[in-house]
Amino acid sequence: MAPAPPLPGSVGSASGERGERFRESAGMSPSVAELLLQQLEREAAGPGGGLCSLEAAAALGLDHQTLVGAVKSLQALGEVIEAEARAARRWELSPEGAEVLRDGSPEVRLFRSLPVEGLPQSDAMKLPGGSVGFSKAMANKWLRLEKGTPGGPRVLRAVPEVQDAVQQSLQQVQRGEAESLPERDRAELKRRKLLLEVTLKSYWIRKGSAFSTAVARQETELTPEMIATGSWRQRPFKPYNFSALGLPPACGHLHPLLKVRSQLRQIFLEMGFTEMPTDNFVESSFWNFDALFQPQQHPARDQHDTFFLQDPAEAPELPAGYTAKVKKVHSQGGYGSQGYKYEWRLEEARRNLLRTHTTSASARALYQLARQEKFSPVKYFSIDRVFRNESLDATHLAEFHQVEGVVADRGLTLGHLMGILRQFFTKLGITQLRFKPAYNPYTEPSMEVFSYHEGLKKWVEVGNSGVFRPELLLPMGLPENVSVIAWGLSLERPTMIKYGINNIRELVGHRVNLQMVYDSPLCRLDA
Repeated sequence: MAPAPPLPGSVGSASGERGERFRESAGMSPSVAELLLQQLEREAAGPGGGLCSLEAAAALGLDHQTLVGAVKSLQALGEVIEAEARAARRWELSPEGAEVLRDGSPEVRLFRSLPVEGLPQSDAMKLPGGSVGFSKAMANKWLRLEKGTPGGPRVLRAVPEVQDAVQQSLQQVQRGEAESLPERDRAELKRRKLLLEVTLKSYWIRKGSAFSTAVARQETELTPEMIATGSWRQRPFKPYNFSALGLPPACGHLHPLLKVRSQLRQIFLEMGFTEMPTDNFVESSFWNFDALFQPQQHPARDQHDTFFLQDPAEAPELPAGYTAKVKKVHSQGGYGSQGYKYEWRLEEARRNLLRTHTTSASARALYQLARQEKFSPVKYFSIDRVFRNESLDATHLAEFHQVEGVVADRGLTLGHLMGILRQFFTKLGITQLRFKPAYNPYTEPSMEVFSYHEGLKKWVEVGNSGVFRPELLLPMGLPENVSVIAWGLSLERPTMIKYGINNIRELVGHRVNLQMVYDSPLCRLDA
């Protein structure tokens, strides 16, 4: 096949060869490049000159997307052309609108199909446009309904003739006169899904500083053959783009929960806390409830709220001396408390369960602290999984993570607790906080912590807090002047707030979108 002739404005066969190489490298029909550059060459240079890609595609008889592909290919070659993206709104008929334009509106078709003597309503609904146009025809008072006739209600014409204003409006749109329609009429057609408002994206194309109808392909690699033959001296090379981003390496990605967990752990360590061991998901009722001065008849210990184990059903042993003190403070009182005045049962305390909170680990850590020869202030934290028999919804799961902080020292008050909570949540990047008085069996006073969730547009509980009761601390053997402040929060809810996730089931469980894990950025908690 003979080579294509040189483009207008080219000089000699070398330019034609370069144009041929360009067309081959661009991967498009040669006529698209030739026609576009020829059309643009006729336009005047400067800010006022140029072509609209929509008009150029229509004038050249080309599909607009094909022309856009040619524009992008030419843009990749440097300053050959300049293309400015533009957008314009246009009204178009929907498929339903095209049907109405052809056959008429459903209400008019129903009216014209209805005999003068009328039909029973059940038969009228079977006429063309009946199921859709009946209510509209009744609203327009074109039809009337006689309910007292034999065989049920009868549909009759109420006017002798009607005009199809809907079809006439669509004809006006088809002629490109949609803007002359009243806004109310356009809105009604759009509501009936007969009219679509589409955004047309186009380009305004102008000559670039290096405009030519014969554009040589810019080389991207320097090959050994170019060096050996010296041909590199005559070939244009594409400039390096040092601002371009490289391809991301294929690797694993951390789940948002793991990112926030790592950041939370770092916050605790920066605040001088020590991590508690929390490696036992299975816990006895004694450490999960009784040691925390939670009575055995408390609703939280019911099977509707707690997962109890069948095998092994009971803990093998409990600390004897400490267990006796816990039994006494529950059943008889002590340490300034009258207790709960009930018969405390060892069998109930030995029942195994999936721990409902990591406060059981805090109780174990405080018990070990009390056994030391001399008390020293401590700050503990833990981040681990807990289990509750919850009803699943947008903010609750049966399995979640609890973050817990505990501070033991002399003279601690509720003010210290509120101060450390604000410091902690500020490091977490959550500054909109509210404290609400609450009740906990093992803390007094107690507070719930709320934060405003921008996605849910409401205040969401993010934690619970309080000062541990003497009935919890003194049986362990801690000094009477030692106070312990503590707080707990879920890991999931702060993660939802930071990542804008509205449903916890999209963060944990079978509905998790793995692409979300890939796309989620590193967690940076604003200090």
